[in-house]
Amino acid sequence: MSFAEKITGLLARPNQPNQIDGTDAPWYMKYGGRLLGIVGAFFCVLFGLWNIVSIIFLNVSCLISGIIQMVVGFIVMGLEAPCCFFCIDYVNEVSNKVEARPLWNRAAFYCLIALPPIILCPGLSSIFACGLVFGTGVIYGLMGLGKKASVEEMRQAAVQSGLAGTPTGTTTSDRASIVNNAQPFSFTGAVGTDSNV
Repeated sequence: MSFAEKITGLLARPNQPNQIDGTDAPWYMKYGGRLLGIVGAFFCVLFGLWNIVSIIFLNVSCLISGIIQMVVGFIVMGLEAPCCFFCIDYVNEVSNKVEARPLWNRAAFYCLIALPPIILCPGLSSIFACGLVFGTGVIYGLMGLGKKASVEEMRQAAVQSGLAGTPTGTTTSDRASIVNNAQPFSFTGAVGTDSNV
């Protein structure tokens, strides 16, 4: 078994067709998003502990940020790698429910939960760890958008909408009325540059 097959086996969910596998996203987006989420969750927990230690310097906002950051790390780890919480059955059930939802829901959730620790304690530990979780949300959002259309499909859509094929570059579409009604710019000079002043 190769190294790539071992990593794929660790990231795949056993005995369950994954919703991510049903999308048209490339393999590196599918597994990269999951791997980035796992790594981000690990760093959230680790750097959350570091932020909690800042109570020594009487920094309460970083203490709260560290607690939230650790909770974010455990949530993301539970959703991305429920095998880490094999002793808690409820984590697997919640993870299965999240897998059944559209990808943009997970993307929005990850992006939203990554922001409060950064806002409360904008240090390098919060920005790096929560930035990884935010990046995971961005990857899931891109996968939720789907594949880009081919060149032929985009040409057909442009021709059908009437935005392509006119020789002068102007169109008769209602969308282009702003451009057709545009007035030329004129230079009026700077205000208050009178020579008599």
